[in-house]
Amino acid sequence: MKPGKIQILFLLGFSLLLGSSVIAQPFASSVHRQAADVTGIAAKTESNPADDAVLGTAPEILNLHFPSAVRLVKLTLRNEQRDWVDISFRYSPGARDSYEWNLPQLGPAIYYTADWAILAANDRLVRGSFSFAFGPDAERPSVIKAAEEALLMQRYGDPTIRYVAPPPTDIIINQDPPAYDPPFTIDLDQRQPTNNQN
Repeated sequence: MKPGKIQILFLLGFSLLLGSSVIAQPFASSVHRQAADVTGIAAKTESNPADDAVLGTAPEILNLHFPSAVRLVKLTLRNEQRDWVDISFRYSPGARDSYEWNLPQLGPAIYYTADWAILAANDRLVRGSFSFAFGPDAERPSVIKAAEEALLMQRYGDPTIRYVAPPPTDIIINQDPPAYDPPFTIDLDQRQPTNNQN
């Protein structure tokens, strides 16, 4: 095929693409949500601190008790700002029905959320979470989360939009810009003599 015909076909296809109407796909929320726990393990799992608990002081130990022996593959702890707390979780392939984890000294926060994931029978992945708060002015995490959700509904009006707070940033003022040494320099003022051959 000649180059001129290829260009004409390309332009014709491109103009058809621009002239066609574009239809957005509807939002499929089921793709982004985790599947329902058909095993019932998450509902039967007990935690200490309990879900939505308000404690007087920060807990020192976190307990998970499952209805049967499972393999714990994930355990994370974060505060309401989504800052992670290093609890030194390491996966152990042995199956147990009870897990206990020592917590570091927890700093003040509105609430904390622990997320866990297990491999149950037939290597089925089951996830769960629970939240707790502590301190003299602490409120139930469910009350705080409901207020946050109401604010998001008021702000965005769409329950499928999930707001994630931006990470904290450090603003540095009066700092010299970094100096970079290029791998070579080009001197534009030097002119090379030209050879005129007559």
